[in-house]
Amino acid sequence: MTSRNSIISSASLTRRRFLRYSSLAVGTSVLAACTNTTRTETPAAQTGTSSGLDAVTFGTSWFAQAEHGGFYQAVATGIYQAHGLDVTIRMGGPQVNGNQLLMAGTTDFKMGYAIDAINAIQEGLPKVTVAAIFQKDPQGLMAHPGVGIDSFEDLKGKKILLSTMAHTTFWPFLKAKYGFTDDQIGVYTFNVGPFVADKTLVQQGYITSEPHAIRTEGGFDPVILLMADHGYPNYSATIETRREIVETNPDLVQRFVDASIKGWYSYLENPAPGNELIKRDNPEMTDEQLAFGVTKLKEYGIITSGDAETLGIGAMTDQRWQEIFTTLSKLGVFSDSVDYKQAYVLNFTNKGVQAYQS
Repeated sequence: MTSRNSIISSASLTRRRFLRYSSLAVGTSVLAACTNTTRTETPAAQTGTSSGLDAVTFGTSWFAQAEHGGFYQAVATGIYQAHGLDVTIRMGGPQVNGNQLLMAGTTDFKMGYAIDAINAIQEGLPKVTVAAIFQKDPQGLMAHPGVGIDSFEDLKGKKILLSTMAHTTFWPFLKAKYGFTDDQIGVYTFNVGPFVADKTLVQQGYITSEPHAIRTEGGFDPVILLMADHGYPNYSATIETRREIVETNPDLVQRFVDASIKGWYSYLENPAPGNELIKRDNPEMTDEQLAFGVTKLKEYGIITSGDAETLGIGAMTDQRWQEIFTTLSKLGVFSDSVDYKQAYVLNFTNKGVQAYQS
């Protein structure tokens, strides 16, 4: 099923290795040199294939992992092909600018998140969100067990390691809700070593990834505080595309969204086919890490909770987008004048669970 639906690897470096060796710098020229297949030179959405399938390039948000499993599953099991699509997956990474690739036509769809989609409207980028795979953002804060940190309220005054992006996404939310201050911020370089070595530290992390690295390197399970369960409304692992594709080729968008959603249902039921392709893209990705990721996606209801319970995976609503915008604009993340409704369309989702499982 994978002869036409090839997978492009941006590098052999995985999130697991990046967590361990944060000092490793990989330039974009090196990333290009490490791809497994030849890149499409023209915008894929405008190009057919010899098999008659529509060629599409999809960019992920990071190195291949369980959080991307449904997309790989749709390749591995032929779901994309059954929807008339020849899909190439291009991995993301720390040096990959997904918005640039999308705007340049190098990719046709990409993984994103709602806050960035509204920021894009604020900055004048013509991209639009067409589905939201993660109903809950898996971003959380992690602390050592047995040190008296069991809730967000316990974090006041503690040193918290954050990435640069966090300063303009979830940190303003946490400051406003819990009274945190900027002098608590430390630098998170995607290396869990400092956290493992210092029981006084708190760090950010995806609940599907960093806890496994911490267990492997430190021999303990961290206390996990998931922001999505405490009022942080962000959609994550969204499917974004250029507005021109939505306007000129809605049938292509619909087929890609439908097939991706079906891929996610299939992956949650039996992830083995997708995992094989994930490991092929990222040879260092382990079965243990993949199993951990899938378990946490299910345990925390990252994909199938909320509106997805009735509307199906990928669900989005006007009410939720308004909540995201209102919550973050009050914190100064967005200007009140931004037309946030330009960041998304509801035409391609919300068909109901049965429609995607048939």
